[in-house]
Amino acid sequence: MNLIKHLFSRHANPDRAPSSTYNWPGQSGKEYPFTIYPLDATFRPLPGVYLYAKQLSDGDWSPIYIAQTRDLHQRLEGHVTLQDAITNGATHLHAHYCNAGQGARCSQEQDLIHRWQPVCNDVFQS
Repeated sequence: MNLIKHLFSRHANPDRAPSSTYNWPGQSGKEYPFTIYPLDATFRPLPGVYLYAKQLSDGDWSPIYIAQTRDLHQRLEGHVTLQDAITNGATHLHAHYCNAGQGARCSQEQDLIHRWQPVCNDVFQS
């Protein structure tokens, strides 16, 4: 598929037919359930945590970028671009709706970043 067309195409709401789910463990040991979507998925304007991930040859996942947002529909504003994620190997988008508040989303985001240290995230100091 043409990259420009891929980046700007609009698709149906992914909530109707997600691929599957994956539980991402954080540094704390807590697991967070994410739904797996294609990179060009669109979302409802709800708060959540998302990550770009690369599917490995054994079927497992490696995170490329992890972030929280108050609006998954506009998740890319102010964050790593889709092209950056693709350049670094992203093959899918994992999303988790979370309306527990910004503090909870930031805690999940940091817990996951500390555990995985994705290539497109700044490394957090412990």
